[in-house]
Amino acid sequence: MSKTTHQPPSAVNTICEGTQITGDIITNGEIRIDGALEGNLDAKGKVVIGSTGRVKGEIRCKNCDIQGTLEGKVEVGQLLSLKATAKIMGDITTLQLGIEPGARFNGNCTMNGEKNITPEKKK
Repeated sequence: MSKTTHQPPSAVNTICEGTQITGDIITNGEIRIDGALEGNLDAKGKVVIGSTGRVKGEIRCKNCDIQGTLEGKVEVGQLLSLKATAKIMGDITTLQLGIEPGARFNGNCTMNGEKNITPEKKK
C-alpha cells in the first residue's frame, strides 16, 4: 500500500477591489492586489497586481505579474511579466522580463544573471 500525504494548497493573500491599505506588507506566501496599496511589499512568493490594482511603493518578490498600475521600484528574483494593461512608473530589476504589447513602462530596467546582494557593513 502506498501512503499519500495530503498537503494543503498554498494560500494566496488577496486585497480586494475597493480596499485601500496604507503601510508595508511582508508575506512568506503569495499575494494578489486588486485594490490599492500605498507602501512597500515584500513577498517570498508571487505577486499579482490585477487590472484594478494600484501600488505606490517598492515591491520585492520572487515572481510578479502586473496588469494594473505601479508607481515605484520593483525587484523580482525570477520572472516579471507586464501584461497589456500594465502601467509602470519606476525602475525594474529582474532576471527575466516579459512585456505584452500595450504595456507602458517609464523607468530603467536592469536584468541580472544572478542576484547580487551586498551585505551591510558593520560599523
